Amino acid sequence: MIVDNDLLSIQQARILAENGFEAQKKLATFPQEKLDEIVEHIADAVEGHAEELALMSHEETDGGRWQDKLVKNLFVCNQVRKELRGMRCVGVINEDPQRKITDIGVPVGVIAALCPVTGPVSTTVYNTLIALKSGNGVIFSPHPAAVKSIGRVLDIMIEAGEACGLPEGSISYLETVTKSGTCELMGHRNISLIMVTGVPGMIKYAQQTGKPVIYGGTGNGPAFIERTANIGQAVQDIIASKTFDNGIAPSAEQSIVVDSCVADDVRKSLTSCGAYFMSEREADSLAELFIAPDGQRRKGMAGQSAQVLASRAGFRVPDTTTVLVAERKYVSDTDPYYREFLSPVLALYVEDDWMHACEKCIELLLHERNAHTLVIHSADEDVILQFALKKPVGRLLVNTPAAFGGMGATTNLFPSMTLGSSSAGFGITSDNVSPMNLIYVRKVGHGVKSAADVLGTSGQGTGQYKLNINDSNVVQVIQKILQQAIEAIDDPADR
Repeated sequence: MIVDNDLLSIQQARILAENGFEAQKKLATFPQEKLDEIVEHIADAVEGHAEELALMSHEETDGGRWQDKLVKNLFVCNQVRKELRGMRCVGVINEDPQRKITDIGVPVGVIAALCPVTGPVSTTVYNTLIALKSGNGVIFSPHPAAVKSIGRVLDIMIEAGEACGLPEGSISYLETVTKSGTCELMGHRNISLIMVTGVPGMIKYAQQTGKPVIYGGTGNGPAFIERTANIGQAVQDIIASKTFDNGIAPSAEQSIVVDSCVADDVRKSLTSCGAYFMSEREADSLAELFIAPDGQRRKGMAGQSAQVLASRAGFRVPDTTTVLVAERKYVSDTDPYYREFLSPVLALYVEDDWMHACEKCIELLLHERNAHTLVIHSADEDVILQFALKKPVGRLLVNTPAAFGGMGATTNLFPSMTLGSSSAGFGITSDNVSPMNLIYVRKVGHGVKSAADVLGTSGQGTGQYKLNINDSNVVQVIQKILQQAIEAIDDPADR
């Protein structure tokens, strides 16, 4: 029997969206305490399978290191879970007795989530925990290259959640994954919000639905080593970040921009940490592995070790090599090294001073329009402030490894596996995405003044002006004022 996978996937998407909608209506009635109980139960279940899932995802995707994938799995089950404890996302989340204002957290509904091949298990678990924490249902479209590992962890979470009272259908996933089915899911009337984490090829289809989209994007994140930096520590941080899971983390450094007066010290420090500086011929050979002549990325290169990459490119490196470095002068469409490689490969640029370095970083950030993460290593607070003020980027990290700082492991940013791009990207937020990005806040405002106070009629008998609201001229004036106010609000320049 011949099966049309596109039609099957579309049918599955419709059924899952309908079931998810009914399940979420029940879930929306749960108090925060019950949602928290479900989250804890699911995290416990996943933690018990963390190593199995790390091995499985590494074998299936053939990228990164299973030991580092285990670290990410445990990070979500432990550090993220601790951060979620005590957060109030639904019901009364804030009260201001003096101003008589109350905030009510309300789930957005059912979320369609797309997860990446680079972190299939940890991202799937993370997105599930924050969706349920905030009372939302979530339906996944697994990455085609990680269907087995994503399906396995979702089965674990579904079983654990339903055993704890989670309505059936609150978590689900496409078993037959096609582009048509994924587009049908995202565009379904019962889907309220779309989360696209590290799947850039689907972002335009998500946008075409007209629904709000959270984009955990990619991008060429540079690290600037300024002259006042602790050079040795800065280089160690960059190497640790870029070798973690073989450089597969989107927030990891993709290039280094160096103040010229410390460039030699940086090169020496990089070499002492196992960096291999490629010749121009070697750099060209390596770039051809990643980028096809038509400009498209080649598959199967992300998350490979420096030794494997060098061997495939036709040259040998020492067994102790940690990263491959290509020295570049310009950011250009003809030079592939401005692009994100998601492997232990770094481009190195040298600039005369921090102002020129600032411009170079902006070039790198904007070239792929997904300004994601920037790192600065410096002891000069004024320079750090200027970078913070001027860079079109989602997050600026200071004196920390980007892969760990971006996800909130070495910083106090919210611990997250879905990191929003900046306004130069494609999503509605640049946050480290948390449950608070998956709710809307209903404002409750108690009356503190009377209508007479507003209309100026409270001063009758005191000599104050009395407004006759039955006067047609007055009504016309009020209508005109309101119309002007509405036009001002609608003016894009005022947003």
